[in-house]
Amino acid sequence: MATLDFKTSIPLNTDYEVIVIGGGPAGCTAAIAAAREGRRTLLIESTGALGGAGTTALVPAWCPFSDQEKIIYRGLAEKIFREAKKGVPHVGEHETHWVAINAEQLKGVYDRFVTEAGADVLFLSTLCSVQKSDDQTISSVLVANKAGLTAYQAKVFIDCTGDADLAAWAGAQILQGDDEGKVQPSTHCFTLGNVDEYAFKYKFKIHGKQKDSPIHMILASGRYPLIPDTHLCSSLSAPRTVTFNAGHIFNLDSTDPHAVSRALILGRQMAQQYRDGLAEFAPDAFASSFLANTGSVIGVRESRRVVGDYVLSLEDYLDRRSFEDEICRNCYFIDLHVTKEEAEAKLNIDVTRRFKQYDPGESHGIPYRCLTPVGLTNLLVAGRNISCDRTVHGSIRVMPVCLAMGEAAGMAAGIAATADSPDVHTLPVAELRTRLKEHGVYLP
Repeated sequence: MATLDFKTSIPLNTDYEVIVIGGGPAGCTAAIAAAREGRRTLLIESTGALGGAGTTALVPAWCPFSDQEKIIYRGLAEKIFREAKKGVPHVGEHETHWVAINAEQLKGVYDRFVTEAGADVLFLSTLCSVQKSDDQTISSVLVANKAGLTAYQAKVFIDCTGDADLAAWAGAQILQGDDEGKVQPSTHCFTLGNVDEYAFKYKFKIHGKQKDSPIHMILASGRYPLIPDTHLCSSLSAPRTVTFNAGHIFNLDSTDPHAVSRALILGRQMAQQYRDGLAEFAPDAFASSFLANTGSVIGVRESRRVVGDYVLSLEDYLDRRSFEDEICRNCYFIDLHVTKEEAEAKLNIDVTRRFKQYDPGESHGIPYRCLTPVGLTNLLVAGRNISCDRTVHGSIRVMPVCLAMGEAAGMAAGIAATADSPDVHTLPVAELRTRLKEHGVYLP
């Protein structure tokens, strides 16, 4: 690719002490926690809404919030979860597993929580470059939006992009996918309207692992070639409205904008075929349905991971390990979706059984050191781009634990930013854990 020496004068904003890049679940709680600590905080989001997976990507349900005995994703995570549940009044008060999401209502929850904490939000703004004052210190980030290019300076930065964009561009050590760079498949979620609720709930079992699911007849018919496999999850998200997490887009590199653009087009075509296939083979529920919405972003399960001061491992997960510096607990199963080869072989794999699930009451810790990229003094990460091995990443990538990690990162940034030259690696973790407990975080 040719290069161009393009010079322009760029304004520099110095109003903020903490800047969070990415307004998904982790980014929202990071911004809330940093602002709650009294730091001047800016949250920069590339789309027009906060929430990421549960809002703009239309993921239809929360992964479990409890360890089958009690909620373990507490603090801000639990508060947001309980507010979100008010948008799905058909869900039982005490339900904590696979609770449906009303995406529009959840957008408002995030808006309110972030702004009431005192953080500023900058929508439709994209990170495009990183500046460093030395090899280990980020001085500013360059952001593009309708105002053109603006540089933003801060004491501490938090990467909640999911793809570790800020960390990668700042020079952090990065891993991506397996040894060959292959990643878990992505999914373009969608919503069908005018669904017959009674038939949807009681006529058959729609989940792909059920033998009477219509997805098996859809695939056997051969009339819907874009539908690749039996992956079919759904939730009643509003009256006569069902949101689907269905199908796979394989080997999508979410750091390649051309690949993502092609995937969005393919995903919308797939969604229409799901609607048509369901109308044909489950007409009692879907004959009069229509494609009401597709995610404005792709649901990406896996891309870059940073290498931090500690790399969380499969052994840590299997041993239910605790850490002296842990900042939250996690109990979600290792959720590795089918590969393209498994789908082409028509293997109906139950992804929940690749590894034995935890028994009630079991969980493992996530250490603070997974949030601190090696070699960068004033950068934290939170969300699915933390420091972990590829297998355990299949567990820590989901919304509840991302909410919990974000709160810890934001509070850590708030503490670190009080120093003239912040160093997140030397943060007093005992103080951080005490402060997290004061705000209701579960750290047994």
